[in-house]
Amino acid sequence: MTLFQIGENPVSLRSIVELIVLFIVILIVASSFTNFLKERLLVKLGIDEGNREAIAVILRYLIVAFGVIFAIQSIGVNLASLAVVAGGLGVGIGFGIQDLTTNFVSGLTLLLDRPVKVGDFVELEGLMGIVKKITIRSTIVQTTDDSSVIVPNSTIISNKIVNWSYESSLLCLRLSIEVAENSDPLLVTETLLNIAYAEAGVLYEPTPKVLFVEFSEDSFKFELLVWTDKPVEREFIKSSLNFAIQYNFRQQGIDFPFNDRDLYLRNPEVLLSLFDPNKTAISTAESFPKNDRKSPVSVGEEVKTQLSLSSLLRKVEYFEHLTDLELRQLIEVGYRQRLQPQEFLFHENDPGDAFYLILSGSVEVFVEAIDKHLNYLSVGQFLGELSLMLGIPRTASVRALEETILFAINKEGFQKVLNERPDLYEQIIEEIVKHKEELSERQQLLREMQLVETSEEDDDENPVEWVRKRLKDLFGVEAKDG
Repeated sequence: MTLFQIGENPVSLRSIVELIVLFIVILIVASSFTNFLKERLLVKLGIDEGNREAIAVILRYLIVAFGVIFAIQSIGVNLASLAVVAGGLGVGIGFGIQDLTTNFVSGLTLLLDRPVKVGDFVELEGLMGIVKKITIRSTIVQTTDDSSVIVPNSTIISNKIVNWSYESSLLCLRLSIEVAENSDPLLVTETLLNIAYAEAGVLYEPTPKVLFVEFSEDSFKFELLVWTDKPVEREFIKSSLNFAIQYNFRQQGIDFPFNDRDLYLRNPEVLLSLFDPNKTAISTAESFPKNDRKSPVSVGEEVKTQLSLSSLLRKVEYFEHLTDLELRQLIEVGYRQRLQPQEFLFHENDPGDAFYLILSGSVEVFVEAIDKHLNYLSVGQFLGELSLMLGIPRTASVRALEETILFAINKEGFQKVLNERPDLYEQIIEEIVKHKEELSERQQLLREMQLVETSEEDDDENPVEWVRKRLKDLFGVEAKDG
């Protein structure tokens, strides 16, 4: 029985039921297929979460669009007749769903252009969170307090948005620190880097950085830059770092700036003597109990003698004559490496591409091929310096005996220091050639492995020139004349 007609096409109750059933089937098929595509097939192909979501959404809407056209035609309705009806209602409907249309177009822009994609950490109008889903109409953002906010797509397209994950999934955290003007910049740098490496949420790569920003009237201003792959926890990580900075600065005797009111409180005898002329500042001071807290200098010196990276580096013969500024550069280009028990640091014949200083734990040095023990190294001892400086493969294997943390300087970092401090170049040469016996063994090893040219064999009687050539070839650095 015909209920009504669309143009010349009669529409019955049966055709309407068939159309509804077809619509439901189309939706189920589109959803099932795109979910399989997003959660299984595209995962196996190694496509990231944001691209998987974009591909799945676009395909879902294409399947639905073509399915609707097929369903309408399958019940005998001519689409040409629907065009007449749609044209008549188009103007009125267009005004009624203007916002929906804008969001629809914005959604397509987000999915195709992908300035923002699923998994990105974004900031929009004070809202910060991870993009969980992008639909044709809206984007769902999960904030740092686990609430879900539905943002119209047109808002994202038309407003400025900070996408912390646009080029990288890593987030940089920047902490500003002010210290008293009598603070040692080298100690501040070392302490901040130690704090950064000790924080669980901070990545070892990219390596944390410390910037000396400016001199203030009564303070030095620093910035600590760290990177994390946990953007949702950024506030917790910053809070943890701030707690650690306050604690460690107090332990190291590094003071924060204070104002004049603090001076009066720290010297109450001066204030009281002003009101009682019969008492001098000295006699008033004797009536107050002495503060058991050690002076900042004594605390700092005490901690530095326990374990200080700068003092440990000074014990390395190649660096013992460096200034504080040069040591700071070494500390900045270096990084921390953590080893678990029985984990290898390197194997014999591996490229000699880094120098290591043991900060905690211990390692065993042995010849792996014949399982021969050579030495045990612990806190404060170093290894791998000649392999790095002369480009010699490792002559032994090293593995951790317990959980061990090492300070490392790789080839790129060492080259940067040499380029910026060419005077260090000659200091290192002088130290290396003092070990003539070991140097001769390394030269012989290089010849056996055919890693030196025949012409270099004439340098046996002039080890200084040989070392200078090796450094120049490896790092492209030459000492300045004069």
